[in-house]
Amino acid sequence: MKRLLALILIAVLLLPAAAEARVYPPIFNSKEFANKGIKKFPKWGDMLARWHNAAPCDSDQCTTDGWPDLLAELQGKDRMTQIKEVNRFFNSERYIVDMKNWGVEDYWATPYQFLKMDGDCEDYAIAKFMALKALGIPPEDMRVLALRDLNLDVGHAVLIVYEGDTPLLLDNQIKTVVPANSVRHYLPIFSLSETGWWLHRKAP
Repeated sequence: MKRLLALILIAVLLLPAAAEARVYPPIFNSKEFANKGIKKFPKWGDMLARWHNAAPCDSDQCTTDGWPDLLAELQGKDRMTQIKEVNRFFNSERYIVDMKNWGVEDYWATPYQFLKMDGDCEDYAIAKFMALKALGIPPEDMRVLALRDLNLDVGHAVLIVYEGDTPLLLDNQIKTVVPANSVRHYLPIFSLSETGWWLHRKAP
């Protein structure tokens, strides 16, 4: 009995370590380094705080129009349908730079702000993240990824959703959901979840 209790205790103590040690499939064939906390990314943290405190709104800067209907339509559908339809829905929004919308170079909008004001690349990724989370996809299966578009030589942001061993790419520049590693001209820099972040380096 004592031996059994000892084994149970060891198993319980090891559970958190096993969860933290989850191995994610590579994104764009990069090597990644996990880090706890998001303090290094104040725009992401500020957006999360505003979103978690967001109330339904209808003003000149935010709206819930379309949000409840989208969630109601996709609730209970299979996961790939949810991913594809959320990607399609938000990709229909217009691309507008932050300077025109907000008067600053870089502003991370909540989904309600994005629905009203449209936005730029990270705003698409954020809205998709939060919609899929609301539909029940675990946040740990998703990341907002900042990268370099090597074709255009510009910064860009996308959403990555892990489906088994495949990281899927939800990108406002691509109409459909595709396996991330089928795209060759993206160089990942860092990715974000609600509780941590990953530094990406080109694999040798």
